[in-house]
Amino acid sequence: MNTAVETPHCLEGRKTLGEDGHFQFHCGPELACFNTCCADINIILTPLDVLRLARHLQMTTTLFRARHTVTLQTKDLQLPVVALKMEESAGHPCPFVGPHGCRVYDERPWACRMYPIGLAMPPARAGQPPEPLYFLFEDGFCHGREGGTDWTVARWRRDQGVIERDRIERGFRKLVTHPWFIGGRKLDPRRQEVFLMACYDLDRFREFVFESSFLKRFEIDPEEAATYARDDEALLAFAFRWTRFALFGEPTLTARPIGVGSGRKR
Repeated sequence: MNTAVETPHCLEGRKTLGEDGHFQFHCGPELACFNTCCADINIILTPLDVLRLARHLQMTTTLFRARHTVTLQTKDLQLPVVALKMEESAGHPCPFVGPHGCRVYDERPWACRMYPIGLAMPPARAGQPPEPLYFLFEDGFCHGREGGTDWTVARWRRDQGVIERDRIERGFRKLVTHPWFIGGRKLDPRRQEVFLMACYDLDRFREFVFESSFLKRFEIDPEEAATYARDDEALLAFAFRWTRFALFGEPTLTARPIGVGSGRKR
């Protein structure tokens, strides 16, 4: 049996690193390239990025998506991708960058935290959970690689607060690397909208759960539901579970028998 892992296209010609792989990097206003990496670029957002940026800016996730994101869809993508919308002014800068750096630094996106490290996931394979592959961006404009601090990927991830974020989004990784996608299957437009609503618009998903017949249709403990009502991150983890149920029929939730809890006579 051929067990070779297909290398994602984004890794072609790049230096790959393991968790203990070394690289040098530092960043700060003393560098001539400071803020250069924050313009005219696709900054891919995770669901937690959208949620935390929206809360930091005191917005609903619905408003944040409409105002600050674009959805990228191409024939090569199995899932729609949400990216930060750059400004339309000269140079197309990030809307959250200023002369002194990032104005949302404490809640900066995952991709910004990881730079100059990138991550790729191999295509899904039956019975083989995909392992992340790290690679090094070697952009010519970046002077931070010249004589910077020595890091390993693992230490960089800890320093940048990525490990805890990855724990919260573990269910999202299971979703986007689901075996359903083996062979290049893609979501139809209706399922794409389900995916975007549940994962990237938590306020709409909360309305869906609590202002529809949702809680009557699924067996959910009342205390668990009360947690989802007040705790964004708990609800986000639940959204990932529900999405796997809704898109792929995976038994991550239990549906009530028809008529139970619905007020109908049996």
